[in-house]
Amino acid sequence: MIKAISILSIGALATFSPGCSSTRQSVLATGERYPWKKNIVTTVFWVGEKPSGNNPVPNRISSWDKNWSRSYGGFDDPNPAHRSNYVPVKFMPRQNPFYCALPYNDKARTGHRPEAPRVVPWFKEAYQGPGVSTCKDRWVAIRKGDRTVYAQWEDAGPFRTDYWQYVFGNERPKTALNRGAGLDVSPAVRDYLGLNETDVTDWRFVEFSEVPRGPWATLGENNTFVISDRKTGSEFAQASRPAADRAIAP
Repeated sequence: MIKAISILSIGALATFSPGCSSTRQSVLATGERYPWKKNIVTTVFWVGEKPSGNNPVPNRISSWDKNWSRSYGGFDDPNPAHRSNYVPVKFMPRQNPFYCALPYNDKARTGHRPEAPRVVPWFKEAYQGPGVSTCKDRWVAIRKGDRTVYAQWEDAGPFRTDYWQYVFGNERPKTALNRGAGLDVSPAVRDYLGLNETDVTDWRFVEFSEVPRGPWATLGENNTFVISDRKTGSEFAQASRPAADRAIAP
């Protein structure tokens, strides 16, 4: 991803309020907190991707993880011949292989970008201090035709990291690169939806409670399903221990 940073103008910030109003109206009409963004040019990227004309910055790091390749466990080889069951055959990823990138980063060098508290809808409820992104690991629904996949937001891009007016507002992607791409998806997402390397999809944010179980729910130390299941298992074991102790008591 290009980690380009541009300065938001006061005028640009001022345009967000109407967008919020429109978004609220959409929520009332559909019952969904986050509306679908439709017909978005979608490209494929992967952990460990080398620099190229469309991606001049290597994906060994992400906007939120300086050691992304290491955290993930290796090179997320996009070659279908080197993949099985949505993961590379050479190793088992340590993070959710269903990931995506959107062109906004809420973090600054220190703390968060000044507009983040007002434009990130869940900022207040997700805030964990100045050093933690409120966007990383959020769930996104992505659909193509009659298939919908769920992925976690793990990087900022394509091409921009400041475009909150599109990510959280009503603007359309404006970059001329890659036919105006506004969403990057992992090889696992590509394979589940049967996407071409450049395609068109719809996407929207979803709460974790809206995400059904599927292949995106099985792997990853960052995966909300895995974390939740471990917590539930631990609580069950603790609750069961006294009963077991009583059963074997003389």
